[in-house]
Amino acid sequence: MTSPARRHAHGHSHGAHGHAHAPDRFDRAFAIGILLNLGFVAVEAGYGVLADSLGLLADAGHNFSDVFSLVLAWGGSVLARRSPSARFTYGLGSSSILVALINAIALLVVVGAISWEAIGRIAAPPPVAGVTVIWVAAAGIVVNGASALLFARGSRHDINLKGAFLHLVADALVSAGVVVSGIAIVVTGWLWIDPAVSLVIAAVIVWSTWGLLRDAVVMSLAAVPPGIDAAAIRAYLEGLPGVERIHDLHIWPVSTTATALTCHLVMPTPPADDRFIAGIAATLHDRFRVGHVTLQVERGEAPCALEPDHIV
Repeated sequence: MTSPARRHAHGHSHGAHGHAHAPDRFDRAFAIGILLNLGFVAVEAGYGVLADSLGLLADAGHNFSDVFSLVLAWGGSVLARRSPSARFTYGLGSSSILVALINAIALLVVVGAISWEAIGRIAAPPPVAGVTVIWVAAAGIVVNGASALLFARGSRHDINLKGAFLHLVADALVSAGVVVSGIAIVVTGWLWIDPAVSLVIAAVIVWSTWGLLRDAVVMSLAAVPPGIDAAAIRAYLEGLPGVERIHDLHIWPVSTTATALTCHLVMPTPPADDRFIAGIAATLHDRFRVGHVTLQVERGEAPCALEPDHIV
């Protein structure tokens, strides 16, 4: 028969904030962003062909990748809201991590295509209609800037939304670069400026994407999510009253917005009731942004098989 002390040995609690990590709904923002960018891609690609501007075509290709990325990000956001099932006990929140990774890789593929074509055109640049380039790219600044604002708030806490936001911000900057190249071509007549700007565009995309790729890879490997201070969490748990030591501490992302934690607390005198565990869970949520907490309390009378650091 389980003793009263052992009955409280395993604590699992979301605290009073159990659903505070639920992803915000950005469905309207996704819909508006997709429609705006899809329409602009058609206009920009058409004028790019008419003006024979690689800068416009490169920007249109990047914008189309943004439409694709927005569709994927929206899908990941919808899947992240699906309820857990018998097979997917955490739900499908991790799909948002996969979407962020796919988006980052897709952007790098676009960079390769842009760079390859630009290098080939530097030696023999074709004529470019500079005025057309200027006006179309200027419209791109407005479209991409307005679309980016739709995701600015969510990008601070969700790398899925951050991926969409960075794509759009990069596009606004890229369009600004294309405007500059159009003006330079009109003023100087130097046609090589167009492919040169395309290479600058590629560099901007790589720079803006690298952090997203790094964070997406790290989170897909179940590492401690960016922005979570694992050392501070360990210090907090080790400093709890009555805790002799801790082990088997694991922190990993359940989705791009939710973080889970498990840990064994060695307490020779276990807590009298569940309020101790609930208080820890609330602190981990409020101070460290960890919303899914599972704690196991042990007396330390027998060795735990999971205590060595190399055991997982």
